Amino acid sequence: MQLFEDIYAAFNRRDVPAVLERMTTDVTWPKAFEGGTVRGRDEVAAYWRRQWTEIDPEVTPVGYATEPDGRVAVTVAQVVRDLGGKVLAESTVTHVYRLDGELVAGMEIR
Repeated sequence: MQLFEDIYAAFNRRDVPAVLERMTTDVTWPKAFEGGTVRGRDEVAAYWRRQWTEIDPEVTPVGYATEPDGRVAVTVAQVVRDLGGKVLAESTVTHVYRLDGELVAGMEIR
C-alpha cells in the first residue's frame, strides 16, 4: 500500500514533515520507546526527535492486512541500533492504523 510505503520510507529518512503531512492534526500515536501515547502532530514530532537522540530505529513494511473494522495492519521488520550502529534489537511487529480518509488518525502496536 503506497501510503504506508511512503510513510515508512520518510520515517527512515527522518523526514518528519513528510510523515506528519500524512496524519490528521489530532493523530494518536504510541510512545513505544517511552510508554504511553501522544496526541497531535507536534507531540509525535517531539517524541520522535527525543527517541532519535538515544536510538536509531529502522522499520520496513513486509506485509499488509485489512482488519474487519477497516483498520490496516502493517507487519514491520524492525531493527533498533544504538547511535554507534550496534544492533540492540531486531524483531517483527504489527502496527495497526486507523485512517480518516487518506490520513492516519491513529496507530497502535500489537
